[in-house]
Amino acid sequence: MIISRTPLRMSFVGGGSDLPSFYRQHGGAVLSTAIDKYVYVSVNKKFDGGIRVAYSKTEEVDHVQNIEHRLVRATMEMLAVPGGVEITSTADIPSRGTGLGSSSAFTVGLINVLSAFLGRHVSAEQLGAMSCEIEIERCGEPIGKQDQYASAYGGLSIIEFKPDDSVLVTPLILPRHVREALEKNTLVFYTGITRSASGILKEQSESVADSNQKQAMLNRMVALVYQLRDELQNGHLEAMGEILEENWQLKKQLASGITSGAIDDWYAAAKANGALGGKLLGAGAGGFLMFYAPAQSHDAIEKALGLRRIRFGFEPLGSRIIFYNPTDL
Repeated sequence: MIISRTPLRMSFVGGGSDLPSFYRQHGGAVLSTAIDKYVYVSVNKKFDGGIRVAYSKTEEVDHVQNIEHRLVRATMEMLAVPGGVEITSTADIPSRGTGLGSSSAFTVGLINVLSAFLGRHVSAEQLGAMSCEIEIERCGEPIGKQDQYASAYGGLSIIEFKPDDSVLVTPLILPRHVREALEKNTLVFYTGITRSASGILKEQSESVADSNQKQAMLNRMVALVYQLRDELQNGHLEAMGEILEENWQLKKQLASGITSGAIDDWYAAAKANGALGGKLLGAGAGGFLMFYAPAQSHDAIEKALGLRRIRFGFEPLGSRIIFYNPTDL
């Protein structure tokens, strides 16, 4: 039995600039953090040589090509895993449509655990690149690259997307008291709405490619990444709310369906009760709402929204093998 643990991620600013329709022309960047909510993937040798995959459903097949789960099939094909395995996944948070990068965390964790099963070590850089190849190139998902690298590396980082398709991950170095205050003042709520990011991201990618105005918006969102970095490194935590607010107002204009009447009402209620800024995590339309607010305002915001609050912490580590007991590999 081998088990990987891979963190989910929370993006603060710059989301959307990791789509190739934008970064291949302008370069992109996001500022995000991994959080202490995880996707776990386990693999065990299967005695009869077949393949069993257990997630929200269970598959029992004889050949890799017969696996319905596209990410599992593509990963096993890429790594040349012939079969004879049982793969099981579980998650701390609902696994799809929540804006925390769960699909990419699953892919990163699956690559990590199957590589360990084959007796191979893979670096964080390799995990990020390989998971992008599987999701974007092999499975054709119209998504960006931030989730894969955030889960692979962990930590609070700036992730930059270069026009040549290379990716640079730079940890954000902050004084301890600034990091702790940033974590303490950030609160997250589950809207109860799940959605597929693919449709929104596809529309956003197409509209940005054809609109100079939307390209200018994304360029401004990228600039906010470096502005927020500088403010935090200088200990100016009060700038966090203002920058989140500007980023959210820009993001809402990138594609239809990113927000809704209910989301706008929740956002307004949080602002009225002390939130300094916030955003919907992920592509939009549902999932989790994140706000930055003084800790003394948190109870009032929680009461006003009436949504389930998710307690979390920042996670400094990326995908890890947390249990390794191979049998007859």
